[in-house]
Amino acid sequence: MKPFSHSPLPGLLPSLLLTFAVLLGQPSAHAETPAHKTNHGAANKKSTKPKAPPAKASSAARKDAPAKPFGERTDVMAFATALASEQGWDAQELQSTLAQARSVPSVQRLIMPAAAGTAKDWAAYRARFVEPKRLQAGLAFWEQYAAALARAEARYGVPAELIAGLIGVETFYGQITGGFHVIDALATLAFDFPSGRSDRSAFFRNELVEYLKLCRREGLDPLAVKGSYAGAMGWPQFMPSSWNLYAIDFDGDGHANPIQSAEDAIGSVANYLAAFGWQRGMPTHYSVALPVDTSARALLLAPDIKPTFSVAQLREAGALPSEAAQDHSGPLAVIELQNGHAAPSYWLGTENFYALTRYNWSSYYAMAVIEMGRTLADLRRQR
Repeated sequence: MKPFSHSPLPGLLPSLLLTFAVLLGQPSAHAETPAHKTNHGAANKKSTKPKAPPAKASSAARKDAPAKPFGERTDVMAFATALASEQGWDAQELQSTLAQARSVPSVQRLIMPAAAGTAKDWAAYRARFVEPKRLQAGLAFWEQYAAALARAEARYGVPAELIAGLIGVETFYGQITGGFHVIDALATLAFDFPSGRSDRSAFFRNELVEYLKLCRREGLDPLAVKGSYAGAMGWPQFMPSSWNLYAIDFDGDGHANPIQSAEDAIGSVANYLAAFGWQRGMPTHYSVALPVDTSARALLLAPDIKPTFSVAQLREAGALPSEAAQDHSGPLAVIELQNGHAAPSYWLGTENFYALTRYNWSSYYAMAVIEMGRTLADLRRQR
């Protein structure tokens, strides 16, 4: 058995966390933003090289975490004993690792939903991502990794612009990947999940297990990896279970590592979306005019982002799909994007739009990715 501490973690990007999930009150499946969610905000500048040189974890970097060790917690130690027995790991070594994790109050605060009554504003949300600095970084990213983006599109059918848009929304092209120690974040939410919202401790306990498996397989130091407040990691802000299921080696070095490799992130994002139903060549959305009748409108909006209605059913309910939507043969969802105190915007989301929401269960997020990618593509054509 190789103990976790035998392999130092490759150097990670220093970053600060600013989550857009608070704006919508809907954390990402990946970054609990991500991410899924997603971590956004100011960060130290980073090289655009796909790989960073190795660097050993510094104990000094962990001093900002509140000193609430899990070592004397019987529930945590019992969890370690049971997991070690199940996986054939050394129980004492695993207990020692988890004993060094810390319960972090800021993680508990950030996982909470936005205050009731917080108005959603699509225009403001979009402006956080489709803005000059992020677009400039996106153009540089696309220029550097054009071959990998084209290869991912050819293999998985996911347009290069959407892959580039998603990575830009998630992590500002690797510049903002999260400043929390992943083991602290996951242990906090696994064993000290805050009251006041639906209990997801079982989900995060499973993610902690997946994280420990990941670290052993990839030779990472579990005390050193950093990510979002929910434990999402790397360029695409994958949760540990998503990494284990969908991360791929796309740069040919024998390792699937979307923390260090932008090419692995590109391939992994495309693989994830394909696994969740992305269909080659299908549009993501169409325009629509909804009926004036409030009850008919409510009926159409009830399924939310789940594609449910045929074009014929939409017409019967009083909606007017755009001409482009008339030939669409699959189910459609009626998407509402609120604009603060202004009138909402409405769209018809296809199964590809729904696939994007499997990355982050939010129509705002999916539309931001689409808009980011489309704007990048337009700017590239103008060059």
